[in-house]
Amino acid sequence: MHIILNGDQRECPDRLSASQLLEDLGLTGKRLALEVNREIVPRSTFDTHIIQPGDRIEIVHAIGGG
Repeated sequence: MHIILNGDQRECPDRLSASQLLEDLGLTGKRLALEVNREIVPRSTFDTHIIQPGDRIEIVHAIGGG
């Protein structure tokens, strides 16, 4: 299936969960926010949130400062 990830087209397997996508991208365990179709996906639902064809996904990395 095709999705748009941070503005770029990407091919992904069907029935991919948000956590599987992050694993495929090497982002497991990183501090980040995941937005799908302009809605924040809570971290507690990453395992059950299934990515759909055509989804627009934005991944934003948290950066600490002080």
